[in-house]
Amino acid sequence: MPRWLPRAVVLVLALIACFQLGSWAFHQLTGLLVNILIAFFLALAIEPAVARMSARGMRRGLATFLVFLGVFVAAVGFVVLLGSMLAGQIVAMVQGFPGYLDSVIGSINTTFHTKLSRLAIQDSLLHSDWLQKYVQNSATGVLDVSATVLGGLFRLLTVGLFSFYFAADGPRLRRALCSVLPPAKQSEVLRAWEIAVAKTGGYLYSRGLMALVSGIAHYVVFAVLDVPYAPALAVWVGLVSQFIPTIGTYLAGALPMLIAFPDSPWYALYVLGFVVVYQQFENYVLQPKLTARTVDIHPAVAFGSVIAGTALLGAVGALIAIPAVATLQAFLGAYVKRYEVTEGAAGAAGAAGDPATPSPRPWRGRLPGPR
Repeated sequence: MPRWLPRAVVLVLALIACFQLGSWAFHQLTGLLVNILIAFFLALAIEPAVARMSARGMRRGLATFLVFLGVFVAAVGFVVLLGSMLAGQIVAMVQGFPGYLDSVIGSINTTFHTKLSRLAIQDSLLHSDWLQKYVQNSATGVLDVSATVLGGLFRLLTVGLFSFYFAADGPRLRRALCSVLPPAKQSEVLRAWEIAVAKTGGYLYSRGLMALVSGIAHYVVFAVLDVPYAPALAVWVGLVSQFIPTIGTYLAGALPMLIAFPDSPWYALYVLGFVVVYQQFENYVLQPKLTARTVDIHPAVAFGSVIAGTALLGAVGALIAIPAVATLQAFLGAYVKRYEVTEGAAGAAGAAGDPATPSPRPWRGRLPGPR
């Protein structure tokens, strides 16, 4: 046996063991890594506001706390508004359910010449075996729901703490990262960080402005149609339509349609028509103007990035896919060398029905030095 063979076998077995251990640790820590990724993007989103307040003499920790407090108050206000709206609607539906049931039973008796009664149906349901099994399963499911809610709250707290530390200690984190890199690489890291802050913050603020415009427009329509809970519904449509990519507008429009339907089916149809028309106005008029200087990526690229982010990280990936792709595109655009289009290529593009367009402008952000 060669002398090197036992040592090689031991080395291979050690490498396999290290790989298995690393793979196991990665799968165990996937949830934590996703939370850190969400916190990092949240910190990038609030970085412009924190930096602006810090530049005016406020301590960075206090500025971060005030920004988080504003976001928390706005989120709690939205949840309270939505909860009161849904609670009132559910109470009204529960109170009117016996009348709905009587009308349905009366229609069935008239059409099929039966003699059904609501009391007899209620007694048969209360004494049925499947209802007792359903109650038992629901009692078990309450514990699962409670565990899910507690897990969600713990995850939210984890994301909040990490994002607070990332935002409050941003300069210190950048200095610590640059201290282990050579000077030539430090400027590149700071450049990528600045682009990520600009694109993520621009994406968030442009979406917030579009949410405001969408909420005002839908509130006017809901008030004209006399739809119940018009202010809360307008806030719901504005936020959900902008911060849930691709299908957010139609998902947000389903709730006001559902609430307007009991009053008048025609009002629900009017709401659907306005949602569709406003979506076209937003896609072709409003969104290009607001996002031209912040997240300027092709709609097909945005749609593909949302699909890819959803496949990788679910709903979290769908939310952070667009700013991540915009950051990567802007960073790579600064290093991709572009050439002038020749006359032959321009003529061929025009003959094919696709006139040549000027190349997009590269990233012109400030190139910071090592800090």
